[in-house]
Amino acid sequence: MQVIPSIDLEAGRSRLVSWPGAATGAGVPTDRPEQIAARFVEQGARIVHLVDFDGARAGQPRNLEAVGRIAARVAVPLQLAGGLEDADPIRLAFAAGATRAVVSLAVADDPERLRACVAAAGDWLAVGLDPRPERLAAFPWRRPVPPTLGELAGELVGAGVRRFVLSHGGVEPDLDRLRELRRSFDVDLLVAGGVSDLDTVARLRDAGVAGIILGEPLLTGALDLATLLETAA
Repeated sequence: MQVIPSIDLEAGRSRLVSWPGAATGAGVPTDRPEQIAARFVEQGARIVHLVDFDGARAGQPRNLEAVGRIAARVAVPLQLAGGLEDADPIRLAFAAGATRAVVSLAVADDPERLRACVAAAGDWLAVGLDPRPERLAAFPWRRPVPPTLGELAGELVGAGVRRFVLSHGGVEPDLDRLRELRRSFDVDLLVAGGVSDLDTVARLRDAGVAGIILGEPLLTGALDLATLLETAA
């Protein structure tokens, strides 16, 4: 299972002024995302997740220059989320240096846009969603009846999606639901949020999760990347 550090981008900087390990006295705090990414890679990260907060608000990428600086600094895949709501923004992100794209649930609810995004990104496309039933039901669907998680996953896999980013809003992931997805569909499941200790990491690994995405716990030093990588292996 991969451990994927995450950096939130705003106005070209990291939203959290920190440096991996700064809480334990290692390194100097910074808000330069390329420096933070380089530190993560030095510590063993093999992929970095980036969230374009400005882009998520605007519906278009807004931090591609920062993505380019990171891509020039580290030789690992960069997975970008935020503002990638159609094929053209995905192509712009790839041109800037991103190698994976995460689209929102709004794209998943628009078959034409979803097909275009799959055509643009292929296997490097992921769909971000909150798997909690109440959250799925609350989404403003274009269809008359909200789909279940299984129905939605089936639609997405049928359209060519091979990777989901499952956000849990800080709530501990539902392992039974994750296992059911793994049994039913040939997809990579990336879990974001709700991971606060090594025991949860081990249980997600054993449930067949492909990766966990961690931001603040790594940036503040609350969790140690080297220890997480060892647990996830």
